[in-house]
Amino acid sequence: MRKVDRGELLPLAEYELVRDRFRARVIEHKRARRVALGPHMSAVFEDRDTVLHQVQEMLRTERITREDAVQHELDTYNELVPGEGELSLTLFVEIPEAALRERMLVELAGLERCFYLEVDGHRQEARSETRGVLPDRTTAVHYAKVPLDEGARAKLRAREGAWTLGSCHPRYLHTAALSPATVGSLALDLA
Repeated sequence: MRKVDRGELLPLAEYELVRDRFRARVIEHKRARRVALGPHMSAVFEDRDTVLHQVQEMLRTERITREDAVQHELDTYNELVPGEGELSLTLFVEIPEAALRERMLVELAGLERCFYLEVDGHRQEARSETRGVLPDRTTAVHYAKVPLDEGARAKLRAREGAWTLGSCHPRYLHTAALSPATVGSLALDLA
C-alpha cells in the first residue's frame, strides 16, 4: 500500500472547507475496521485513508504549518500504513476511570508483545512498536503490524476463512471474531 504523499495534504483553510464531509466518510470507513477486543480494548485496522485523516486532524488540532513539522507528522503517521502483505492496526486500552486504568496498565506490562491474528486456527503474530514502553507497565495505545503468510493473504483476498484478533497476555486473554464486513475491508489492503 502506498504511503500518504505530502501533496495530498490540504492547507488548514482548505481542509476546514471539506472537513465535515471527509470526517464523515472516514468515520464510516473505520466502522468496518474497528474491532472490540474484550471489555477494555479496541483495535482499528489502519490504511491510507485512516492515516491521511489522522495527519490532517493533527495538523488542524496543533495548528501545524511549518513545513518541517508537517513532514514530521507525515513521516510519523505513515509508519501506520501497512506494507506489502501485512495489516496494520492501532490498539487502544480504553478504561475511563483513571485509577483503574493506571492499575491495569501496570498489570498488563508486556501487552505490546501479545497480539495476533488467527485465520482458520493458524496464528499470524503481530509485531508491535515498543519505543517508549517501560518494563513495568504498558501504554494505552499500541501500534502493530501483522505480516501475513501466503495462505492467509490468499484467504483474505478471497474473503474466506474465520478471522480472529486476539491477545495472549495472561491478564487479558480475549479474542474477537472479525465480521465479514471487516474481512472485506481488510481485503482491500492487499489489492
